[in-house]
Amino acid sequence: MSGQKPRVSILYCTQCNWLLRAGWMAQELLSTFSDSLGEVALIPGTGGNFEIHVGETLVWERKRDGGFPGPKELKQRVRDIIEPERDLGHTDRAGSDHP
Repeated sequence: MSGQKPRVSILYCTQCNWLLRAGWMAQELLSTFSDSLGEVALIPGTGGNFEIHVGETLVWERKRDGGFPGPKELKQRVRDIIEPERDLGHTDRAGSDHP
């Protein structure tokens, strides 16, 4: 990698009114990975799509993964790509279900 910080994109369905959900997930990622991400982009789409990519890597797809990710699972999947050695603190602890 050229030292450029990764870009996260969140494709959401405008017909399903998922903008708030996409924005919330972007906020969660930016608050956790503020120094590690170059950009989080919200991409309006249609057809019930909800996809999260880190660069070209598909991290979450609503239809494939059976719904929407919780913040814990999303942060773990993004961390595993951009900073696999990073400890997410309480998010990584067993039994921690609170955001």
